[in-house]
Amino acid sequence: MIELIDHSVYLVDGVPQDSAPVSLQEARQATMAWQILQAHNLSGDPENLQVRFDAMASHDITYVGIIQQARASGMKEFPVPYALTNCHNSLCAVGGTINEDDHMYGLSAAKKYGGIYVPANQSVIHSYAREELTRCGSMILGSDSHTRYGALGTMAVGEGGPELAKQLLKNTWDIPMPQVVLVYLTGKPRRGVGPHDVAIALVKATFERKFVNNKVLEFVGPGIAELPIDFRNGIDVMTTETTCLSSIWETDEETRSFYAAHGRPQDYAELHPGKCAYYDKMVTIELDKVEPMIALPFHPSNAWTIREFLANAPGILRQVEEDAAHRYPKAHVHLVEKYHDGGVWADQGVIAGCSGGLFDNITEAADIVRGGSTGNGAFSFSVYPTSVPVSMELMKVGATADLLHAGAVIKPSFCGPCFGAGDVPANNGLSLRHTTRNFPNREGSKPGEGQFAAVCLMDARSIAATARNGGRITPATDVDYEPVHHEYHFDKSIYENRVYYGFGKADPSVELVMGPNITDWPKMYELGENLLVELAAVIHDPVTTTDELIPSGETSSYRSNPLRMAEFTLSRRVPDYVPRAKEAAKLEWQRRHGTCPFHIREVLGRVGDADTLCPVTQYGSAVFANRPGDGSAREQAASCQKVLGGFANICYEYATKRYRSNCINWGILPFTIDEGAAFEYASGDCVFVPNIRKAVESKTEDISAKVIRQNGTVEDLLLHIRNLTDDERQILLDGCLMNYYANRN
Repeated sequence: MIELIDHSVYLVDGVPQDSAPVSLQEARQATMAWQILQAHNLSGDPENLQVRFDAMASHDITYVGIIQQARASGMKEFPVPYALTNCHNSLCAVGGTINEDDHMYGLSAAKKYGGIYVPANQSVIHSYAREELTRCGSMILGSDSHTRYGALGTMAVGEGGPELAKQLLKNTWDIPMPQVVLVYLTGKPRRGVGPHDVAIALVKATFERKFVNNKVLEFVGPGIAELPIDFRNGIDVMTTETTCLSSIWETDEETRSFYAAHGRPQDYAELHPGKCAYYDKMVTIELDKVEPMIALPFHPSNAWTIREFLANAPGILRQVEEDAAHRYPKAHVHLVEKYHDGGVWADQGVIAGCSGGLFDNITEAADIVRGGSTGNGAFSFSVYPTSVPVSMELMKVGATADLLHAGAVIKPSFCGPCFGAGDVPANNGLSLRHTTRNFPNREGSKPGEGQFAAVCLMDARSIAATARNGGRITPATDVDYEPVHHEYHFDKSIYENRVYYGFGKADPSVELVMGPNITDWPKMYELGENLLVELAAVIHDPVTTTDELIPSGETSSYRSNPLRMAEFTLSRRVPDYVPRAKEAAKLEWQRRHGTCPFHIREVLGRVGDADTLCPVTQYGSAVFANRPGDGSAREQAASCQKVLGGFANICYEYATKRYRSNCINWGILPFTIDEGAAFEYASGDCVFVPNIRKAVESKTEDISAKVIRQNGTVEDLLLHIRNLTDDERQILLDGCLMNYYANRN
């Protein structure tokens, strides 16, 4: 089904080979990724890129903070088309007025700075970008990790908010030229197999091996021609879960038809690798061999074929229970009980968001449930079309009526079920979702408080088959139905009637509408001569997600209030982190105002003269995690640590570039330690890093530190801070990106 080739390959006349008649450098320059990246590179150095994007997009968890950062740094207008969508915090009952206050801020900012404002429930961020912003050969930057439009010939990247602020200030996204992985598609999917099945299988094959981490996936091969454009988009958006950097696909007549249907035929162009192209690795996918898949909690890579899962359900569900009990001692998990009467029974099915709510997914789900019933038991079935234009077309072709008749509920365009703010199941509920992630809390439960629900990812087709069987998990390949193809017609007038198109029409006289929850960032200070940090959280899970670092769901209502949102940092994973970090910040305030607190004096006295060290040693908190930062691009995973006085992360490896970039942009030192080196320290132990400012200034990458344990013993620790650009070093020295720009203005 999927094979990983862990060595370089060449694509010669469309066929993978081990050698080629041209030089390596010439073949490297023949990939689509090379051509697009270099066309956007301003550095003059093809190996060290400084990229300027063609367009940007943010949603209402991120755009207020981004614009506030850019304002503080001197921005006068948006230099590129910038879409502000309102698809995450659309439930305005959560947090009182503050969600709608942020929407009003977004509209006023679009008018003041010349942006595009997409009102709540009109479209989810990635649907709008596909419909209105993509163009073959272009690049888009989004403040959401699932910013992926490669199937439409657009290289797109999801990053934290500070990277978008840089673009608003006409600066660049800086990165070494990434490796490129060939994804070679053959065959044709069987009836009942959908894009999520292919995507989940791909994530399962690549994630744990870190096979494509921070690389570009380039999709080619004869199998592409067998996939409708929605099928391609559905696979492409999920490449984020492989931890790749971006993606790009060959284009063809199917791609041309997409642009023609959306009234933008001029934005289509043929994209193909050159006659002989070089790739660092290869993944082959035999589409005809892909089976319906299910991803069990707590990651899309924890995947099985549905057939394997059902054959071994009690044992697999027991493993999930054990994992949940380890993570959340207060939760009492009973998933094995879902297996009875010869099957596994779910409580909920949801088709939603940028991966699930696509036109083809929903019409085929309607084909499956047509004439049937979801039953009158506990099982519920919700469908969220990805945009109002998609909703309109679903009504016109009758799919909406078929779904409603069978017992489904049609809901507005909203990303909530993907991040824990929509369709929250009952305690110990089992939810099947065609959304992007099934991390803890992604269904809205609070397992740290004793609530628990489990999300499994499945394709819309198998969710519909399950719904037709009243909640009994069923692969769509086991259901007798005939999919009906519907030509999609995009109605642009829907957006013209409601979306504010302000690019190129900035009006400086417009006043920003600032609700009471919108606050400025607190003052942050430059990096000190020495650094002393207390370990406020030590996490040894294989991977720590951004959802654990800063929970999603209703906490996101406070994303425009840095101090308020910081109170939720690690709250569902390490509840004592916030009080520890706040206590460290309190001691640093006292030190900075002329008093050396007893605790700092005592710790520094273990490594030198406290009276000498205290005035020149910055004190704060730090987080250790084995591999932090998988998941969302939202900057709050790092900024909340900094707001609480965090100055460092220590790990073996950062799960994603975007999280490491977020740390740097917020002045958090991105330390690593050697793979396999024991880290046996606990919360409350302190790490002293002497001469850290000088080390950053002098580009020192290996730094000797001391760990002062709570029992008073002192141990050596070797830290690394590698592969920083000159700008990143200066950002760390200045204390954060905002300080960096303020110092230059």
